[in-house]
Amino acid sequence: MHTILKSGSKEVVIGIDKPFVIIGEKINPTGMKKLGQALVDGNMEYVIQLAKRQVAWGADVLDVNVGHPQIEEVEIMPIVVEAVKSAVDVPLCIDSNDPKILEAGLKVAPGKPLINSVNGEEKQLASVLPLVKERGAAVLGLTIGEDGIPATAEDRLKVAGHIIERAAKMGIPIEDVIIDPLVMTVGHNSMAATVTLKAIELIRKEYGVNMSLGASNVSFGLPDRHSVNSAFLSLAIQAGVTCSITDPIKLGSSIRATDLLLGKDANSMRYLKYFRATEKLREAEAAAK
Repeated sequence: MHTILKSGSKEVVIGIDKPFVIIGEKINPTGMKKLGQALVDGNMEYVIQLAKRQVAWGADVLDVNVGHPQIEEVEIMPIVVEAVKSAVDVPLCIDSNDPKILEAGLKVAPGKPLINSVNGEEKQLASVLPLVKERGAAVLGLTIGEDGIPATAEDRLKVAGHIIERAAKMGIPIEDVIIDPLVMTVGHNSMAATVTLKAIELIRKEYGVNMSLGASNVSFGLPDRHSVNSAFLSLAIQAGVTCSITDPIKLGSSIRATDLLLGKDANSMRYLKYFRATEKLREAEAAAK
């Protein structure tokens, strides 16, 4: 099953038989004071810098989130989307919990974007799915039900099924629903990752849909988070996850290596090309400091 996202002229195909798709996470002011201040100041040059750097480091799609308490997000979202699409030609993921902010971004997003996100709560389904249908977009479906994040893989499967069913009733094709089975920190619950991996396997077997993860959640509160994130993402890719909102600079090489080991890189060409390109980027960035 393939989920197709489009920019103005570029197409990205997400699928279990395709190389893993990286959705760059850095255009999000949460925990990024410099970006937050840039949005408050209307400094789109910094936004453009973040967009270009992520694409240079291997992002296939860019997530765009403008959540900040000091700005009017409905007004800022389309400005940021316009700035990003003027700088890079990759599909965009419009990211907000507020349907009005999503709609503002979707109006100016090029091609076929991804919406981040909907969940299994009735209020969210009723407000977000019509936007997905009207725009002809794809959507991330988080396995959160009316009672929050289910503790078991089986219950997350049920929420995934509910989202897929509701989307189908709206006329949204199953291939345009990407499920996020969610991962909690193993620092709090040592079995959190295994629950997620089991959920991935169940969802893949039952529905065959594409899946995404925010892999960095797994390591929250732990030292050397990169090692934990990298190891978990490799396991999740093998289990059936096909894309992730993540940092292409930190995890790009691990993702390329995982694709290589899973037979998705004929003659190692993609891995070698990535290695050579990022080696030059490291040298250039070091020289610029």
